[in-house]
Amino acid sequence: MPHVVTQACCGDASCVYACPVNCIHPTPDEPDFGTAEMLYIDPDTCVDCGACVTACPVGAISPGHRIPETQKRFASVNADHYRDPSPDAVRFPVSALWRKPLAPIEKPRSLHGTPDPLRVAIVGSGPSAMYAADELLKHRQVHITMYERLTEPFGLARFGVAPDHPATRSVVNLFNTIAQNPRLRILLNVEIGRDITLDELREQHHAVLWAGGAPTDRPLEITGVDLPGVQSATSVVGWYNGHPDFVTAGPRLDTERAVIIGNGNVALDVARILTADTNRLAVTEISLDALAALRDSQLREVVVVARRGPEHAAFTLPELIGLADGPARVWVDPADLEHVDDDAVHDIETAEKIVLLREIAAGPKPEEPYLRLAFGLTPERVLGTDRAEGVRFRRTTTDSEFVDLDAGLVFTAIGYRGRPVPGLPFDDARGTVANVAGRVVADQHPVPGLYVTGWIKRGPNGFIGTNKTDSTETVAKLLADAEAGLLSPAPVGV
Repeated sequence: MPHVVTQACCGDASCVYACPVNCIHPTPDEPDFGTAEMLYIDPDTCVDCGACVTACPVGAISPGHRIPETQKRFASVNADHYRDPSPDAVRFPVSALWRKPLAPIEKPRSLHGTPDPLRVAIVGSGPSAMYAADELLKHRQVHITMYERLTEPFGLARFGVAPDHPATRSVVNLFNTIAQNPRLRILLNVEIGRDITLDELREQHHAVLWAGGAPTDRPLEITGVDLPGVQSATSVVGWYNGHPDFVTAGPRLDTERAVIIGNGNVALDVARILTADTNRLAVTEISLDALAALRDSQLREVVVVARRGPEHAAFTLPELIGLADGPARVWVDPADLEHVDDDAVHDIETAEKIVLLREIAAGPKPEEPYLRLAFGLTPERVLGTDRAEGVRFRRTTTDSEFVDLDAGLVFTAIGYRGRPVPGLPFDDARGTVANVAGRVVADQHPVPGLYVTGWIKRGPNGFIGTNKTDSTETVAKLLADAEAGLLSPAPVGV
């Protein structure tokens, strides 16, 4: 039986290169790779060899006959991706020219004319930093010092993934393996600007690669967001994951309803954790302080509100399947789906989201506490005087119809934004360090020896594994510059 990619897919594409028959798409060289919600196995091409299983860093691939009941729907999700193949689609039997060898693909080419050792500083230790280090360490000349502000490494992989998603969190095992390389030194609790300056880094290394992520939330600019009881969903994620910056960010759970504005995956994560069975959470890596607070929670409903309709939902299909088929208690008001024109939905993922939302809406309202997905409501203001008491929404399709939702907690989840890095040119419109393919640029010209990767390079989009292809691009530019003699002068004092 063909193998199946399931909910935990991180999109790092290791499975693509491991597959001997090119049956996993989109591949990193295909145009939709950067926007795909997951990778998909073509059941008609898969030869059931299992190479992808061992290549996957998060255990997201299983033989079809071994998929747990809560993941069964992914068999059809994978198959449906190939339901209407393009005329030039490559299907089994595959020409030898299209077959891809088992991983690793090839030995890295030798570097010529680079400093030996080639000293590289990486700022940050999250997924983009670790994938960049892995790519750089394929070359014997490279020695890396990684600088991490926190007391534990791996950033988003450790502090951003929901505790009830252990498979996704298991990418940390890959990063631990990378970290064992003797040519990689990770310095924890070291902050750039406090303990060492960017100029000092540049003096001590041939190249500096900034992988600091997008550490701030996009602000929701409506009246009342500064009231007590309003906070970012990101701070709640940090709180229940034990992030040291958010130890005191726990919300007061003494209210019966919370509203989350925004409906991306982060919003769904927060809503699911706030309404989860605490006995299930107790066996995860959730913060013990958060677990104790959740045990005493008075929340009965968490409403996840989207400005646009269900056909524009920001959450991914895998995340929705996890809600619908897992232990979460989720509900959709059938009225929110009445105006969806199924004939106007043309892409497969959106169509399957609508089908699943209708399935949820057709069921009974679940036991409390539960999460509700609401659509078509634009936030106008947070209600309340001394603290949040609710949110006034406007029906997005009207100018005069308003809906007030009582709520003692309001969480904003409308995206992330990078913040300026002292010493690096910043593109304020994009919220990224100004760069071209990873090379930092000032006045349209590359700055020798300075590079970026991850969200601070491309903006806050993609999944954990997206950072692999992103970092590979940046590393290729860094190594090309090293061979061309364009890096910073020989480090001093090292």
